[in-house]
Amino acid sequence: MFAVLKTGGKQYRVQAGDVLRVEKLAANAGDKVQFNEILMVGSTVGAPLVAGAGVQAEVIDQIKADKVITYVKRRRKHSSQRTRGHRQQLTLLRVTDVLEKGADKSGVKEAVGMRAAGPAVAAEAPAKAKKPAKAKAAKAAKADAAEPAAKKPARAKKAAAASDKA
Repeated sequence: MFAVLKTGGKQYRVQAGDVLRVEKLAANAGDKVQFNEILMVGSTVGAPLVAGAGVQAEVIDQIKADKVITYVKRRRKHSSQRTRGHRQQLTLLRVTDVLEKGADKSGVKEAVGMRAAGPAVAAEAPAKAKKPAKAKAAKAAKADAAEPAAKKPARAKKAAAASDKA
């Protein structure tokens, strides 16, 4: 049985065992995800989505697509050239199951794109260990002690001298 699912603004026709590349998802390698935006399952066509249907997949890896090079050349009076490259981030998936009914009760994590996940995924990532405040204060004190007294700019010296004379 096949299904048509929608993710990352694109539609994919899949069946169990297929390997596909989709826009980057907020999941790690080995995670199991489920797509709930199913447009068609077998002969059942949704209006616009099929209620209770889902496609389960296993994340194989997070990859990058081939590099796309954009080259722009403007001619005539002001000849200029610009070359830019871009590598789209993708998620490699293996479809494990196509569910016609009961997908909403499966308990598998929903497939969410990185843009939609945004700050939630960043919060899950382990933060770098911060140095203790004492170490920073000691380092600042050491730097102040090693540094000679700051010289006053010439204008400040003249102004100080003028105020002393007055």
